[in-house]
Amino acid sequence: MNVRLFGYCRVSSCRQNLDRQIIAMRQFGVPDENLVVEMMTGKNFQRPAYQDMVAKLKHGDVLVLNSLDRLGRDYSSVVDAWRYITNEIGADIVILDMELLDTRKKGRDFTASFVADLVLQILSYVAETELRTLHARQEAGIAAAKARGVKFGKAPMSRPKMFHELCEQWKRGEISSREAGRKLGVSHTTFMTWIREESTEE
Repeated sequence: MNVRLFGYCRVSSCRQNLDRQIIAMRQFGVPDENLVVEMMTGKNFQRPAYQDMVAKLKHGDVLVLNSLDRLGRDYSSVVDAWRYITNEIGADIVILDMELLDTRKKGRDFTASFVADLVLQILSYVAETELRTLHARQEAGIAAAKARGVKFGKAPMSRPKMFHELCEQWKRGEISSREAGRKLGVSHTTFMTWIREESTEE
């Protein structure tokens, strides 16, 4: 039977380089027409190119990835995707930087299959744990910065010198908020926001 090779390369953003993954695929023997490249996060599997590729996979095909995290970063989803491809479709998966993760050996060696499954779950668990730890550290860092008085988000627009004069005119009913905003070069909603902030500060 003629085995079809598919290669899946993924980066999370355009700032990352795909060249190393593509070169590894070609060296393995993946033809360019079966080389799938995608720039999307690995947080979930709602990736159009990945979904299209999986839909083309048939029994006996081989899916090649440079590393396990190219498949995804969510523990349960990675395991589910792995089992769907290998058990439901009947295709094989080869992870180039982890020799143990090569399901082509499963039919010849039960121990190799067991070890591959075990390694898969351990690595996926570690990847998800690291991601959760990173998020926890980021949240803790943000909370600590806020406690120190650090403000996040867009810096507030400074109020022009004319603001207080126009504010008094608006309070006396001599000018509308739209006219005041026009003279200040801002929208009337911004002018009213400044009015509310002024009353709060007082």
